[in-house]
Amino acid sequence: MLKSYVAQEDYHMSIIIMLLLLSLLIIVHELGHLIAALSFGIKVDKFGFGLPLGPTLLEKKIGGITVMVHALLLGGYVSFAEDDPDCDLPEDSEERFLNKPVWQRLVVVSAGVFANVVCAFFIVLFSALVWSYLPSGEFDVKVSQIVAPKEASVWKSGLRSGDRLVTLNDTKVTSAGIILSVVQLSKGQDSLVDPQDVQNNLARLKRLNPGLIKDEVIPPDVVVRLPKFLSEKPVKLEKNVALGLKPYKDNQYKINSTIAKLRDEIGDLQRNTYYVSKGDYTLNQIAEAMSDNVRPLNFVVERDGKYIRLSSIYPTKTGSVGIQLESKEKLKHTTSLWAAVKGSTRYLCENTYMMLLGLKQVFFGEVPLGELHGIVAITKVGGDIIAHNGLFYGLLLTAIISMDLAIVNFLPIPALDGGHVLFLIIEKIRGKRVSDKIIEKIANISFLLLIALMVIVIFNDVYALITQKL
Repeated sequence: MLKSYVAQEDYHMSIIIMLLLLSLLIIVHELGHLIAALSFGIKVDKFGFGLPLGPTLLEKKIGGITVMVHALLLGGYVSFAEDDPDCDLPEDSEERFLNKPVWQRLVVVSAGVFANVVCAFFIVLFSALVWSYLPSGEFDVKVSQIVAPKEASVWKSGLRSGDRLVTLNDTKVTSAGIILSVVQLSKGQDSLVDPQDVQNNLARLKRLNPGLIKDEVIPPDVVVRLPKFLSEKPVKLEKNVALGLKPYKDNQYKINSTIAKLRDEIGDLQRNTYYVSKGDYTLNQIAEAMSDNVRPLNFVVERDGKYIRLSSIYPTKTGSVGIQLESKEKLKHTTSLWAAVKGSTRYLCENTYMMLLGLKQVFFGEVPLGELHGIVAITKVGGDIIAHNGLFYGLLLTAIISMDLAIVNFLPIPALDGGHVLFLIIEKIRGKRVSDKIIEKIANISFLLLIALMVIVIFNDVYALITQKL
């Protein structure tokens, strides 16, 4: 009982640490704006932590700036003197933000994003110097258990629990994601065929059915002998496919619904040796239907220090193989300051690229709204990481979140820093400012949309916590 209580206390502390780290990122972002504004002689009226909605927890005057902490700790802001309707600064005052040159305002608006990028780098660098290693981005992936039905091909392949997966279809296995990608691309009957496979199957059909040489509809009740079904070519991935690049697709094309129907009529790939014509299809169409098959998975594994090439494994139509994986990330030592700097740069670049790909998927609707998560989920996941893996991994996660905060804030969306940058660029091109009324209307609409999105995200987070999906 005492042990359980202590463990619970440790977990609560991990959550608190994660909240403090996230708060640090918000403060750093706003400090970037504040420092840039003060360096250009712009009068700052307020420095706020949290959104100005609901009660204010703290309000204190420091050096002429009112520092405020709000109950809704989901953001922050820097308020300039002219944001106050009762501002007593003269209209032509050099302390007004809007009276500064475009380039200075651009620096002030972008300073928060810059601060988050710098913060991310130094968090990773600090971690690399203190712990003397960084994640390499590569994982050792092992088979923890085989859970496939007894008739599945995985049992005949020679695969065993505990095997380390070295290559898959001659692609080096550096993460479980690579395996999942190849398996999904190799599943049976995906409606994609290779023209060469179609020609090969047509030639084989003609040899077995010499009376059906012409490319014409086969009369009803004619029995068509079928050759043994052959699997398609193995999927080979391009370099860094885990970072979002596409697999080699050769010259595949998608079959139409008619051929797909014929494929289903012919039946399971290895069982039927003949097809009775209904007077609907040609031999060429049968060849197409046969060519929509399954792709093999060819593994090389390491077992007891030896590399073993297994027999082919064939995934199901839904992309299932029936194995459970466990992966452990390899760590790269940072034995010097230069190695730490290079490693930190590499780590941030790779993770930033992944975030940009994820952001693209969100904007193109590839990620459902129900799968979007925010501050609650981040805090929960971060707390779990700190509790189970230590502060080192919690700091690295914080650095990635800092980069994510920078990227999102720099999007050209009104109410975000990127939206202000967009208006400044328009002002520079036009030679005059965009109307305050237009900016205010667009900003208000954008702000309401962001609040709506925030509500959806928080709902997703809470629902995921209640249903224990996090």
